[in-house]
Amino acid sequence: MTRQREMAKAAGKFKIAGSLEYSGCETEFIGYDENSCAAKVVALYRDGVAVTQLIAGDEGIIVLDQSVFYAESGGQTGDTGTIVADGGVSCLFAVEDTQKISAAVHGHSGKLTHGSLKIGDEVIATLDLHQRIATARNHSVTHLLHKALHEVIGTHATQKGSLVSSDLTRFDFANDKGLTQAQINEIERIVNHVIMQNYEVAIDEMSYDEAIKTGAMALFGEKYTSDVRVVKMGEFSTELCGGTHVIQTGDIGFFTITSEGGIANGVRRIEAITGEAALLRMQQNMAVLDIARDKLKAQSNDLLNIKIDAVLADNKAQNKEIAELKAKLATYQAEALLDQATTLANGAKLLVLRLDGLESKALVELAEKIKDKLVSGIVVIGAINAERVNLVAGVKRLN
Repeated sequence: MTRQREMAKAAGKFKIAGSLEYSGCETEFIGYDENSCAAKVVALYRDGVAVTQLIAGDEGIIVLDQSVFYAESGGQTGDTGTIVADGGVSCLFAVEDTQKISAAVHGHSGKLTHGSLKIGDEVIATLDLHQRIATARNHSVTHLLHKALHEVIGTHATQKGSLVSSDLTRFDFANDKGLTQAQINEIERIVNHVIMQNYEVAIDEMSYDEAIKTGAMALFGEKYTSDVRVVKMGEFSTELCGGTHVIQTGDIGFFTITSEGGIANGVRRIEAITGEAALLRMQQNMAVLDIARDKLKAQSNDLLNIKIDAVLADNKAQNKEIAELKAKLATYQAEALLDQATTLANGAKLLVLRLDGLESKALVELAEKIKDKLVSGIVVIGAINAERVNLVAGVKRLN
């Protein structure tokens, strides 16, 4: 959630990157193989306007002649990290997001925490490696998820959109109905099986036509150039992709689906997590099970279902007994309840009662008891029972 809030904040402040006027050199991206690099500042922006210098406290956008920062593209969020001069003595710029000013120009958005920065300055750009690796896990597993969906529900389950961040992977796909729990379990099994096979994630560059001939899957909404990157994970998955990935599928660690639901007609959405986040979720779920086991005095978690069924059955029996006792008590009090009746102009009685907790059968029996004691009148009894409203009405009049 923290990363998502940061992304939302960055989106509000830095999405102007795509509308900036820029006519300088392109950014050479070397972040597939490097985590840090020397670079030169070629442009600076503050409040969407080109400037020659940023000073401490300024929020802005930096363009470098080369960068290791991946700019948001293909559903993968932009990298974060730092840009420093003189080892951070002259300046330290905290990169909160990386967006494309144009197809080959990266805008590094963030805040200059101290010092000053000018066009032409020599700097060192360094990734937040923990965030990059987490994002790579989630991106690589998206490819496995896509193929697993095809195997479980069919090749019609094509990608309709995605978001890959360090927190999660969100994958939208074509399907006209929700997944069953059995299907979700099978998708998780397939993906985790491929992860455990520890396939090499092989990346090659080739022409688009050649890539398609090899069976590579082209993704929804992507615009491909004549030369493309092909990401292959064993014999299981082959896709065109410009994003960052793990080296081996085993680096993903563990995969689990956290939610599945509809977002539009014929479009479903899966959210899933990997690595440390998946491990933490599993540990939290196990902690809940352990607490429940102790409270229910089950010998093991495997016996929890038996204990829960026994508690539910006991509660049901007790609720039934309570309802019967309430009905008997209300019947015994029928005479007293008549004292609450209102006399109408024609002499008939009107009695309106609310007796929560009574079942419909008990309400009918009580209404009949009260009617028997009336000479002429109307009886209306309502009750809320387990969020269900029961209403009974009876009328008695002289011949």
